[in-house]
Amino acid sequence: MSFNTKPTESELEILQVLWEYGPQSVRFVHENISKSKDTGYTTTLKIMQLMLDKDLLARDTSSRSHIYSAKISQDKTQNQLLNSFINKTFRGSASKLVMQALGSHQPSSEELQKIKNLIDQIEKQQ
Repeated sequence: MSFNTKPTESELEILQVLWEYGPQSVRFVHENISKSKDTGYTTTLKIMQLMLDKDLLARDTSSRSHIYSAKISQDKTQNQLLNSFINKTFRGSASKLVMQALGSHQPSSEELQKIKNLIDQIEKQQ
């Protein structure tokens, strides 16, 4: 994913469905998104067609219902969006991001343990 193909918020919603459920029809994606957002079927279809043009999706036309799949990986997309966010919002400082997140959200004991484990793992790699 290059900077020019950074998904919009609506495109990310569609990608989330495809990442979770795998290749799906426009109807399936639309019904899933409609559970939390009031949007029309033709809007979902149009966005998915634009995503196809932007090379964010692939389309299988071998059956009556066209099946769409994500062409970009969830991990790679999340990493690139997060890096861009950290650079723009926190001047490249991951620690400022973490401090802000922990200061504004009370993590559970389980979340804190996961954070400690990740820090231990990173320290071992250095």
